[in-house]
Amino acid sequence: MDHKEANHSIKCSVKQCEYHCGDGNFCTLDAIKVGTHEADPTVCECTDCQSFARCK
Repeated sequence: MDHKEANHSIKCSVKQCEYHCGDGNFCTLDAIKVGTHEADPTVCECTDCQSFARCK
């Protein structure tokens, strides 16, 4: 998939993601899914971008 256009509504600094905009700290998806890896999340570190896809 070739995602190039930055979505300025979604900031992202994870350059290892397939959807990261190469020109800035933005995502190129129209929307993302946020989830958790904890049964009872209580701090920001408990949340995850579940739209993350490792660059090939």
